[in-house]
Amino acid sequence: MTLYSQADSNIRKTWLFLTGFFIFIILVGWLFSYLLGDSSILFIAVIISVIASFGSYWYSDKIALSMMKANPIEEKDQQELYRAVENLCITAGLPMPKIFIIEEQQPNAFATGRDQKHAVVAITRGLLSKLDKPELEGVMAHELSHIGNKDMLISTIVVIMAGIIAMISNLFLRIGFSRRRDSKNTGGILMVLGIAAAILAPIAASLVQLAISRKREFLADAEGALLTRYPDGLIRALEKISQDQTPMKVNQAASTLFISSPFKGKEKDSWFTKLFMTHPPIEDRIKALRDLKI
Repeated sequence: MTLYSQADSNIRKTWLFLTGFFIFIILVGWLFSYLLGDSSILFIAVIISVIASFGSYWYSDKIALSMMKANPIEEKDQQELYRAVENLCITAGLPMPKIFIIEEQQPNAFATGRDQKHAVVAITRGLLSKLDKPELEGVMAHELSHIGNKDMLISTIVVIMAGIIAMISNLFLRIGFSRRRDSKNTGGILMVLGIAAAILAPIAASLVQLAISRKREFLADAEGALLTRYPDGLIRALEKISQDQTPMKVNQAASTLFISSPFKGKEKDSWFTKLFMTHPPIEDRIKALRDLKI
């Protein structure tokens, strides 16, 4: 196995998602523009699409960190953590990422940023207090593998897109209701389309998130273990993270960013929930790690 073997593939996926998102918003704008007979709606859709695509690329990390109310820390605040990340970065040949702390007691972490030079690793307070050094290094190696493979950008962009799609569907729903008086037929069509969009938007957003293969988590696990040369550290960390039932306040769209689903005890409630799981089962990830030959 070669470290960061999917970096180029994930760059292509990022641009594919951005292009698809751009086209999708324009098509929605054209549909409502046609039904309402108002070309200005199409221009609004184009403007929203351009701004959202640009913002998703350049500011996705800031948006994700803001959603989680993460705060930056310096080396003097967590010297042991900084040394661990720094040593792993030297081994992996990666620039030192910025480190943020999320004031939550559930042990969890995620990586974000548009490229390796602008990468960020965010970890919860619970992760620092509940994991020992080898376990913490295993988690950090996993997140650095996401950075090395450049798949943290596509993950964050999809999160932002999911929120924007829901917002736009709600916007067009309001436009449709406000103009129902202009035409009964058009108003009826718009009402049905608007309600359908509002209902289907969260489902569509979840399906877009699932378009990011679960293999990226398995790959980050494997490459993280290869980086530390000690799979047991990450195995023990995943076991502790999965067994900890501490709740965490997190936006549904942002859940895919984390090393493990932050919705403890909820991911197995029903077959419908399982259908939309964004992470592979922890048991499968641990089994894959134990089968590694390092």
